[in-house]
Amino acid sequence: MQENLPDNAVTVVVSRRVKKGCEEEFEQLSTAMSVAAKKFTGHLGSTMFRPASPDDPEYRIVFKFASQKDLEVWQASEVRQKHLENFEGLLIEPAKTEVLSGMVTWFTLPARNPIKPPPRYKMTFVSWLALYPSVTLIFLLFGDLLEPAPLILRTLIITAVLMLLMTYVLMPRFTRWFAFWLYPKAERDQR
Repeated sequence: MQENLPDNAVTVVVSRRVKKGCEEEFEQLSTAMSVAAKKFTGHLGSTMFRPASPDDPEYRIVFKFASQKDLEVWQASEVRQKHLENFEGLLIEPAKTEVLSGMVTWFTLPARNPIKPPPRYKMTFVSWLALYPSVTLIFLLFGDLLEPAPLILRTLIITAVLMLLMTYVLMPRFTRWFAFWLYPKAERDQR
């Protein structure tokens, strides 16, 4: 789920536990709600994740918006409220909503239901494991070339390269490599 998102993009994960036998109707209503959201400014996409197993009736729907303001406009809309009313009779319990932004969005496991973000100390450590060798390599390869440039320009170039590497190359891989630690099986099974 790593795509070219604006810097202030917001990801919303909505978890809904659906009554047995209501899955088809729920999916149709959820699709209709996603189609309605597309018409709102700043909507960047949505994805529905079906339950991971027959024993767990939890659907997860991920919405992405360009900014917190765009998200708030969608959340306050009458269109959204009407769609939410349609879900009420299909759910075992009220929906749970999580808003994710910043570093948390680096820690998305592809092809898995979005799950609770790892603790900050784990995200910080894995980010550092990716960042330290990258900075070292950039200085080793380009340090002499960049040395004559003014500090502001050097910093601009190095941080731009680092952010691209971290977002599109390193963090998707490091998240997969360290998934066993970031998302221990016991925690995944407790959802």
